Amino acid sequence: MYRIGVVGPPPSVERILAVANEFEHEIEFVPITYGDAKEVSGIVQERNHEFDGWFFSGPIPFTIAKNVLSPEANMVYCPPTGSNLYRSFIQMSIDRDEAVKRVSIDMIESEGQFLQEQLSELQIPEEDTHVMTYDEHYDAQAVAQFHLKVWREGKTQGAFTTLMTVEELLREAGVPVYRIYMTKMEIRQAMKMVIERARSSYFKDTQIGVEIIELEQFDTIVEKSTARFHLQHLELKIRQLLLLLCEKLDGSLMANGNGRYQIFSSRGAIEREIDMLRATLQQLSLEADVPVAVGIGFGETAFSAESNARKAVQHAKNRDGYGIVIVQENGVIVEAAGEPEQIAYAYRSNDKELLDKLNKANVSIKTYNKLQALVQRMGWSTFTTSDIATYLSMTVRNAQRIIGSLCEYGLAEYKGEELQAVRGRPKKIYQLKK
Repeated sequence: MYRIGVVGPPPSVERILAVANEFEHEIEFVPITYGDAKEVSGIVQERNHEFDGWFFSGPIPFTIAKNVLSPEANMVYCPPTGSNLYRSFIQMSIDRDEAVKRVSIDMIESEGQFLQEQLSELQIPEEDTHVMTYDEHYDAQAVAQFHLKVWREGKTQGAFTTLMTVEELLREAGVPVYRIYMTKMEIRQAMKMVIERARSSYFKDTQIGVEIIELEQFDTIVEKSTARFHLQHLELKIRQLLLLLCEKLDGSLMANGNGRYQIFSSRGAIEREIDMLRATLQQLSLEADVPVAVGIGFGETAFSAESNARKAVQHAKNRDGYGIVIVQENGVIVEAAGEPEQIAYAYRSNDKELLDKLNKANVSIKTYNKLQALVQRMGWSTFTTSDIATYLSMTVRNAQRIIGSLCEYGLAEYKGEELQAVRGRPKKIYQLKK
């Protein structure tokens, strides 16, 4: 049975579960409600292991969860569409027994463009609608005050909101307020999507997975050895550790000589035992007293999985501190796999316009996507070149070159300066353009 976590405020979750009863019994939808969307981050981090997918009530909890979960996570939401907005206008017109066109509306930034399209289709003059957009770090009190101000000034007949907290605050203040809810048809479409993704994840689990483990500077162990059979004992110890890992993965071990080993298993087994791989990696490094690099590759065939594993281990050896790197079949690289600082990004793109700009800026798509993934994972609205240099293990000069080039070609922008506590010039602050 597949388990899907349904996350949202109580009224939204109830609407979703009412539609969920229409679906087959092999799917279990588990309700998880919150009072404030800011709780979503903790919810998905604590309970992600319980579910095959996530169904979010709207773009706000979805955006918050996206900053926490991996890019591969199975998660969907019901986007606010024209029908949601039209229903709010109709309901308010019925309740007031008059045509309603002067309203205030709040919406997350990612949906702002679609909102403007919907309002233009209704042919409502721009001066009659007051729109406020915000990101996932919104202030509910500020959003409520926006609605309250224009209503008290007589500019609106009421408010439309996507936020339960704002709805409650406006009701208390006596403002006619209507929630922009998802329709049943939209819920059904999103449900079909999350169910299909959950089913496809089963087939992804059965993909071939290859781990390449390389003990660097293995030749120096012989030179440092004082005991006659030290190297042979060490190799036996290494094999013992790797065989214990193989047993857990239900995989097979191949020794390629000179401190290089390969393990063949399935993607599902490798992903589930990533913590054991990390522990084995630490033990190997301690036993051999040399750095250990691990590259994992996934693929539909043994050849593609092994090819991706070779790319991954080469990438791991280029990182400070080595660690575990994964290269997936869809071109996504996962660095520091299984660690708190794990970061995932694509090393290819089909966006021709973006590639042209990056080519002119002399910045690779891999570097740009890695930068985007870092900014998203850290939750930075702005950053300095020192931040980038620290987290991406590069020199400040190199970070300055990259950000300068991105600014020149419109992919990043200068936002201001940051005063320092010590002497020196203030640091420049930047932001990636969406």
